[in-house]
Amino acid sequence: MAPHPLIETFRAARIVPVVRTSTAAHAATAVAWLRDAGIRIFEITMTIPDAVSVIREIASDPELLVGAGTVPDAVSAEACIAAGARFLVSPWVEPALAAPARSAGACLMMGALTPTEVRAARAAGADVVKIFPASSVGGPAHVKALRSVFPDAVFCPTGGVDARNANDYIAAGAAFVGIGGKLVDEGAIRAGDRGAVEAAAREALGILQA
Repeated sequence: MAPHPLIETFRAARIVPVVRTSTAAHAATAVAWLRDAGIRIFEITMTIPDAVSVIREIASDPELLVGAGTVPDAVSAEACIAAGARFLVSPWVEPALAAPARSAGACLMMGALTPTEVRAARAAGADVVKIFPASSVGGPAHVKALRSVFPDAVFCPTGGVDARNANDYIAAGAAFVGIGGKLVDEGAIRAGDRGAVEAAAREALGILQA
């Protein structure tokens, strides 16, 4: 199977912010602030209330690439795609996501930790294997070990990844990384601290592009 064309876009960006907030308003604020800091790719998790509406709003901006995260089933996948999601992410192996992703030409990322799970994710149709939670199972060393077994797999570690260790993951064999709470700080968003969120984004972008 040929690599999904969006993979090169992810590789070039090196970072996918994972937006997981307690309200839709906080998610919209996070995206607006991070966009102003230079980020153009966003994963909006389905744990956000009214996440599909958030996806629809972000997808209306042609400069942004939006995807859906924590997608549990095919019905949810279809709703996200209809709203404008161009990639789908699940933290586990969910074969039911493959059909709607393929039908819409969306990039599909499935979660895995072990070699058995990586193999299952790829067999189920994953274009990208999301290593989650990456930091609690060995961090970059774990990614490097998986890379030795799956040299042609596209890995995106998420969970405990931040600006300080992102390049270590990429050096270990990750194609790009997902950064959540370290970048999308809901405490700062709630406090209206736009400067802190934009500074974190600029730090991540600067380190990853250095």
